[in-house]
Amino acid sequence: MFEGAHTALITPFKDRKVDQESLRALVEKQIVGGVAGVVPVGTTGESPTLSHEEHQAVIETTIEAANRRCLVIAGTGSNSTREAIAMTQAAERAGASASLLVAPYYNKPSQEGLYQHFKAIAESTSLPLVLYSIPGRCGIEIGVETTARLQATCPNVRAMKEAGGTPERVSQLKAALPDSFDVLSGDDSLTLPFMSVGAVGVISVAGNLIPQTMSDLVRAALDGRWSDAVALHEKYYPLFSGFLKLDTNPVPIKAAMHLAGISGPDLRLPMVPLAEAKREELKAILDRLDLLPS
Repeated sequence: MFEGAHTALITPFKDRKVDQESLRALVEKQIVGGVAGVVPVGTTGESPTLSHEEHQAVIETTIEAANRRCLVIAGTGSNSTREAIAMTQAAERAGASASLLVAPYYNKPSQEGLYQHFKAIAESTSLPLVLYSIPGRCGIEIGVETTARLQATCPNVRAMKEAGGTPERVSQLKAALPDSFDVLSGDDSLTLPFMSVGAVGVISVAGNLIPQTMSDLVRAALDGRWSDAVALHEKYYPLFSGFLKLDTNPVPIKAAMHLAGISGPDLRLPMVPLAEAKREELKAILDRLDLLPS
């Protein structure tokens, strides 16, 4: 179900409010770029700084703008099970295609707690669910055994966004789960290595800026055209790695989108803009890749 490149959308802001017009334009850019799906209000969408009303409005605007032309995988995870259930149910009512559920952060549950958390959400909705394991942010990973147990109990647990940083986790998940369970890379720079061992795509940050490229890279890998996929990976690797090293996501991608003339640079505290030296470094990368307006 989740084969392809999916873009983890930024949330554009203007005058301290969500810029709905820019959001709609961004969704259109993704569809023109051939993405399989878009993911509103994940990490890249600055979900922790949105009010519940804003969170729901971004999902609804994205669904409306996509108009069934691609998947809309709504970010509805929380470290509160009740809150995650409420947001997931609201996304389902709005017409989302699926839900992305990050591991509970800060409160650091056990694997049994993770199982009960995701099971409760799965039982509350008919949406296909994509689990999101990112231990670097959450302090815990969603264990392979926990994932297999969840999928066996809850058939709508359909995929994992894997952001643990190692292809070995992909191999472990593929060995423990049925072929129908999809694994997606959570890092642009690891898309190709992850797909070489069985992942079927990526939930991409860079896709905000280069949706066609990410779509082409993933499609080449899915089709077995590995030389084409490697060529794209190598060309754009400086951008992927630059996003990782310059600052915390989504600071670099928002700066890149502004430099490319696509959307405004505004972030919400506690996120702040790139330092000037890093902004110049990013600008040089974009220039080498011909991603700046002429």
